[in-house]
This record gives sequence, C-alpha cells and structure tokens, in this order.
Amino acid sequence: MTALFEEFDDIADLAEGLDDPAPGGRIMAVIELADSADPAAIPYLTLAISDPDAGVRKQAALALTSFDGPQTAAALVIALSDADPAVREAAALSLTELKDPRAGDTILPHLGDANEFKLLSCFAGIKELRRTEAMAPAIAAFAHDSAAVRVQAVGVVGWLQDDASLPALREAAGDGDPAVRRAALAALGFSRSDTAQKALVGALNDPEWLVREAAAETLAKSGSVSCVPALRSALSDDFWQVRLKAVRSLGKLGASEAAMQIGAMMELNLPNLRKECAAVLGELAVPETRVFLLPFEDDTDPDVRKNVRWALGRIDKAAA
Repeated sequence: MTALFEEFDDIADLAEGLDDPAPGGRIMAVIELADSADPAAIPYLTLAISDPDAGVRKQAALALTSFDGPQTAAALVIALSDADPAVREAAALSLTELKDPRAGDTILPHLGDANEFKLLSCFAGIKELRRTEAMAPAIAAFAHDSAAVRVQAVGVVGWLQDDASLPALREAAGDGDPAVRRAALAALGFSRSDTAQKALVGALNDPEWLVREAAAETLAKSGSVSCVPALRSALSDDFWQVRLKAVRSLGKLGASEAAMQIGAMMELNLPNLRKECAAVLGELAVPETRVFLLPFEDDTDPDVRKNVRWALGRIDKAAA
C-alpha cells in the first residue's frame, strides 16, 4: 500500500483523483482504486472506462482485473468497443480473469455480436464461467466465417462438458481449419463415449501433425483400451511429437502390450522422446524391457538418465 493511499479515508476520496485535469493524475487515481481491492471502487473505475484519454481508459480496463462480478463485466464489455485498440485488448484480457458465474449475465447477450473482436472476447470471457446458456450460441458460432471465433466457441462448449454437444464437436473435428480441429479434439476429451473416441482415433490420420498430436494426447482421457491399437500405430508417425504423445497416452492407459514397441524407440536420437519412453517403461514395469533401458543408464542427457534409472528401479521392484 502506498503512502498516498494511507492518506485517504475511503474510496470516494480516492476517486476524487479522477477529476484531475492531467491524465497522469487520473491514471494514478485508477491505480490507487485498484490497489484498494474494495468492490466500492468498481463504479468509479466504470466511469474511468469512458475517460477522454485512452491511457486512462486502458489503465481502468487493466485495473478491473482485480475485481469480479456483473458490474465489472459490464464495464469491460463497454471497453471492448473502444476506439483505441490498446484499450480493447486490455478489456479482453481482463474479461478472461472473471470467475463469478454471475458475470456471465452481462456477457451472454453479446455472444452473437457482429463485431468479430467483441465476439471473440466474449466467448473467451465466458468460457471458464461454465454458463449452460452459452452452449447454443457457441455451437451456432461453429459456422462462423472466422476460424478464431470457431476455436473460441469450441472452447466454450468443451468447458461445459455436456454430452449433448458431442455431435457438434465431432463435426468440428472435421473443420477445414487445423486449429479448430485441434480445439474440437481437446474438447472431446471430457467424454468416454464411442462418438468421441471414433473422432479421436480418426484424427490420428489427419494431414496436420499438430492435429494428430492433439488426438494422441486426448485419447488417454477416454480411459478405454480399445484405442490402444490406434495409438500403437501412431508410434510410427513421421513427427516425434506425435509419437511422444502416443507413448504418454499408452502409459496412462497401462498398455503393457506396447512396452516392447516403446522400448525399441529408446534407440532414436531424440532425447525428449527417450525421456518419455523411459518414464512410460517404468510405469508399465515389464521385465523384458530392461534390455532397452540398460544402454542408457549413462545417457548424455540428465533427464534421460534420471528416468532410465527410475524405470529400472520400478521394474526390479515389480519383479521382486
């Protein structure tokens, strides 16, 4: 707390600084109001959102990050239409910090806004609030011309974790934009349904490696061993990043039948992949895989050495 703040008795006194003729003085008043952490400061910060100086408006939008609730959301939504891009960006950032579900009351009416930036920001802001009323406008936005909007809309639906959204998410997994496909696959991770798993397994053959990587990673969340054969096929992917996620998922699924195949990958000159393979071999603890680990006890990469020695210990303990 600054010495300046200590000299004031209440929020109203601090707010008097918003009448300072100099923008710098008004910015200081905004900062002091934010530092107070008193919800009584919200109406004053809302006024500052309409200040004639863009610097003051930006500071007010950033200051609202310290607060929550419908009033805060209302002020930030106003700032999303500001003439200055820096103010809009600050408001969009603060909107994502909201945690009070009631803040969604202000955001929901804007989930069909014609302004792309505002629409993006509102979807990003309401996502973690998990308002069920957001699902219908979010699914409708799966058809938006902007891939960025579609990605945010998919994220909103994913956070709601409602099986009713599975058909729409599966369709989004075939979107023409790889970023949307990745988002949809990640969103499908909440469900253990056949619908979700079929979409994820199919995505292991996507032309974009980043999409295949997302599918390989998300399949572990399904908890179903029926996807193990598909993940084992992904161990031969052209991109090591996809193979790494497939190895990790096989470990989480306890797929001991893949242990020897994973062990053979220790020979690849890719430290990150060797480290992951060693860790998973330790989790699976299949005795026959010791032969793949022993040559790497003194690997040049310290993380590989650490995982190899840990894995050997796990295997020896399991065999004892």
